[in-house]
Amino acid sequence: MARLNLLEETRYEKLPVSVYKSQQEASIAVAGRIAALIKKKSEKGEKTVLGLATGVTPIRVYAELIRMHKEEGLSFKNVITFNLDEYYPMQPTAVQSYVTFMNENLFNHIDIDRNNVHIPDGTLKQEDVAAFCLNYERQITALGGLDLQILGIGRTGHIGFNEPGSAPNSGTRLVTLDDLTRSDASRDFGGKQNVPTKAITMGIGTIFKAREIILMAWSGKKAPIIKKAVEGEISGEVPATYLQLSDHVDFVLDEAAASELTRFDTPWLVKDCVWENNLKKKAVIWLATTVKKPILKLTEEDYNNHGMAQLAVEQGPVYNINIDIFNQVQHTITGWPGGKPNADDSQRPERALPAKKRSIIFSPHPDDDVISMGGTFIRLVDQGHDVHVAYQTSGNTAVWDDDVLRYMEFTIDFNGSIGEDNTHLKNIYNEMRTFIAKKQPNQIDTQEIRDVKGFIRKTEAIAGARYAGLHDDHIHFMALPFYETGKIKKNSVGEEDVLITMELLQKVKPQQIFAAGDFADPHGTHLVCFNIILAALNRLRATEDWVNDCWLWMYRGAWFEFETWEIEMAVPLSPQEVLRKRAAIFKHQSQKDTPVFPGDDVREFWVRAEDRNRETAKCYDQLGLAEYAAMEAFVRYKF
Repeated sequence: MARLNLLEETRYEKLPVSVYKSQQEASIAVAGRIAALIKKKSEKGEKTVLGLATGVTPIRVYAELIRMHKEEGLSFKNVITFNLDEYYPMQPTAVQSYVTFMNENLFNHIDIDRNNVHIPDGTLKQEDVAAFCLNYERQITALGGLDLQILGIGRTGHIGFNEPGSAPNSGTRLVTLDDLTRSDASRDFGGKQNVPTKAITMGIGTIFKAREIILMAWSGKKAPIIKKAVEGEISGEVPATYLQLSDHVDFVLDEAAASELTRFDTPWLVKDCVWENNLKKKAVIWLATTVKKPILKLTEEDYNNHGMAQLAVEQGPVYNINIDIFNQVQHTITGWPGGKPNADDSQRPERALPAKKRSIIFSPHPDDDVISMGGTFIRLVDQGHDVHVAYQTSGNTAVWDDDVLRYMEFTIDFNGSIGEDNTHLKNIYNEMRTFIAKKQPNQIDTQEIRDVKGFIRKTEAIAGARYAGLHDDHIHFMALPFYETGKIKKNSVGEEDVLITMELLQKVKPQQIFAAGDFADPHGTHLVCFNIILAALNRLRATEDWVNDCWLWMYRGAWFEFETWEIEMAVPLSPQEVLRKRAAIFKHQSQKDTPVFPGDDVREFWVRAEDRNRETAKCYDQLGLAEYAAMEAFVRYKF
């Protein structure tokens, strides 16, 4: 019976899927499978032939294999590896090369025979690539094929570098990279313009010959393409769908990557549900959106025709369900994000008391505050709350080199105009120009350049916060140490990061905190900064009474927005308030037009913010609620 229930739940899924609570848990499971295979074959005196992947996805798998080698004696002496791909052209010593990646993340830490390591050669002359690829295939075939191939998946649906349009029987070859793939790699190369346009990759046909295939995916960023790969039709437009034809494949996902699969996203379509309130709210809003009706116009027929008959039977009549959910959504709307004084707050998202709250807005980067909640920021100040803003990192990697020279030239001219000796400044400026002229992609800037980039972002943040109405003594720059590496890759969070945060919290003793809950941030900084806030609050909770009366609200907007059913506070913005928010964002001039790290959304940040805020308001309007120009959305974090 349990197996029948599982088959019913997964009936939309066209290949096996294993879902783990976290990336760490899933990675350990995959590493365990690899280790078991190596041990089994070693006991028989046989070699294990592994197909390996690069990128962020397998890093924790490799870390666990290294741990097992060092702590449990797992040996790789009888292991032969073939990597999926390599950029072309690419020097093996380059920091972006997959040779460097594999050495740093695996090979330098285990006892593998380097003669058994095979990675496509990015240094070949182009006329020699075809012969190399043919030989790569022959080497794999001579060893009896791959025992196990591990894969990640790109947002185009590529596996290896088999981009959309790849043939299912393709072999190892030179390919042209998709524009989105190059955009995703741009951060590693210091800009998309530095990403190679080609790569050497194993073909889909080569991958298919492996006796076992494990495709891994982590985070909500991968959820849309995972849904297409698992539940969609087989298509060359999504190369990973070809894996549906294999009898030896397993998709290993964390919960976030699996979140858009039918059994998790709309479970009422595949099974009976326990209708707790959040699921009911999600389902009714989904139904209204699907049939394009306001909530209060949904009928029993709508429920029955869309997998929600069980809800109608258990909690109906449906009109009562509609009224309940309509009221819940309506009660999230408030023009008083700090709480409305002298009002009944039993059905409002924020408390009425204290009437004037101490609030801290934590901003991971120096512009997240105004991009994601600029309208609410301004309204909190206008309504008389004691608002502080805390910029958690300097953001000094996200400024163009040209801006550094421009600001230095301004400083030199200004100093000269007031009779200051510019000799030292000019020397620094000349050193900067020389360095920038020879700078390699993602090379660490000199300390002076990093300082100027940090100063640029700091002055922009001050201008934005002042525009929102804050005095200088309420603007805090934390410069958390984990960020200050000068590199794209940041350090792990340390004790000092938490202590700096605790000190500010103890100083302000806020009743209300706003923090970035936009964990789809492609750089990872938002999640790191949020976890630092949680660590600080959890420590203070043991000794500071005020913490128990402090509410933590999460905001989004720079990258994604909350789903309508998730929203617990929706702050409507008038057309004039939208313009005020835009003006605050414009204070961040270094991030206008084209920022250094735009992510995969080509729109400017102010455009993204306005579009998302308008879309949130439109969703509310279509559900039958009041029509507003825009809305900023928040979810309260439950400790």
